[in-house]
Amino acid sequence: MQVLARNLAQRVSRSQVISRYAYSTQRVKDIGQPTPASHPHLMAEREVTPGIRVVEYISRRKKLAELLPQNSLAIVSSAPMKMMTDVVPYTFRQEADYLYLTGCQQPGGVAVLNSEHGLCMFMPESTPNDIAWQGEVAGVDAASKVFKAEQAYPISKLPEILSDMIRSSSKVFHNDQTASQKYTNLDEFKKSASLGKVKSLSSFTHELRLIKSPAELKLMRESASIACQGLLKTMLHSKGYPDEGILAAKVEYECRIRGAQRMAFNPVVGGGSNASVIHYSRNDQRIKDGDLVLLDMGCELHGYVSDLTRTWPPCGKFSSLQEELYDLILETNKESIKLCKPGTTIRQLNTYSTDMLCDGLMKMGILKNRRLYHQLNPTSIGHYLGMDVHDSSSVGYDRPLVPGSVITIEPGVYIPSLFNCSERFQGIGIRIEDEVLITETGHEVLTGSMPKEIKHIETLLNNHCHENAAQSFASFSS
Repeated sequence: MQVLARNLAQRVSRSQVISRYAYSTQRVKDIGQPTPASHPHLMAEREVTPGIRVVEYISRRKKLAELLPQNSLAIVSSAPMKMMTDVVPYTFRQEADYLYLTGCQQPGGVAVLNSEHGLCMFMPESTPNDIAWQGEVAGVDAASKVFKAEQAYPISKLPEILSDMIRSSSKVFHNDQTASQKYTNLDEFKKSASLGKVKSLSSFTHELRLIKSPAELKLMRESASIACQGLLKTMLHSKGYPDEGILAAKVEYECRIRGAQRMAFNPVVGGGSNASVIHYSRNDQRIKDGDLVLLDMGCELHGYVSDLTRTWPPCGKFSSLQEELYDLILETNKESIKLCKPGTTIRQLNTYSTDMLCDGLMKMGILKNRRLYHQLNPTSIGHYLGMDVHDSSSVGYDRPLVPGSVITIEPGVYIPSLFNCSERFQGIGIRIEDEVLITETGHEVLTGSMPKEIKHIETLLNNHCHENAAQSFASFSS
């Protein structure tokens, strides 16, 4: 009887504990983007955005303030909302500099920074009607409590306060790519611009964004891993569904279900001669049996993007001609990656890869004059990568690479259908692209898990696809 009573008391005690905590009366405040309180599965305490802590955002702003000339002002506007129709917006993506400095993922704000006052944020003011239609947004309270701005005001106060700040500054730097009329129409801004006191801010912010922190690199590794998994799944899917549109949908699906918020850009899925169009985006053709498909894709994970390309035959077998040209691109890719280390420049890598490709194309008889090479490849061997696909674009390709920077290595050949060469080569496009992190001792290939050797690709396509994939496609297309 005593045992029974004790067990009953324990059950009652447990139920009281459960009832006390299972139905919390405390509402989690919605600020229009994830927080540790609203998304504990996604964010740790003191993170402003997933993976990036508040101390890192404060450090970024301090470094920028130190780079700015004395008595100068930096202005960065959030990205504008872009409308698909009069009432339907496109999916919003924040401007990278604004996100880098504030952590705010929403439109409508303007951030101002100087060494004297720190970060000042002008935040949008929502009406009950706005909230009913679009939900809560970050306001003045969030600017102070979440984003840790030293000063915060409603956007209606911007003309008065920012005009005084501009008037007392010797120079004004702003993000001219997302310049907002909220401040460019101010008389004080126009006056400073007419006197030559207004300059672009990108030379400072892109410099800071060039070298990634450990937290940023963790997100970039995860973004690259998601891209590799998504592209591998799509490659296996292609044997049964050789259709550009289906493969574009498949790669986005595979990335999104693994946590990516969006694609880094509209995937390029070029089958056959479409692969010779570098930024082909229609993705509306069936891929003919025996043709190659070039798939260039990347995804975005909490503000950091990946960029990856593979080319393969959905039928499962490279022809001897395709294999010969693919081997040239593959060897250029691998040899160029070997040269990635501190002190090397993208310009040097481009010169090396261009020479290697020219030599190979001349030997194959595709190229008869080296001066015509740009017709087969007008692109660079690579670019910086980070919050944007072409990250830190104001940093030139003659800058020696440093540890913590991430670049792409993407040799390719894009032979137009009417190019003056043997007809059997006309209309072929091949690119092999990897992400490379520059380390203290050399490099790390962030996309190294994605197969690119011919034998590995053919083995995967022929031994690891669903047995009934071909029958499924035949049924789908009938």
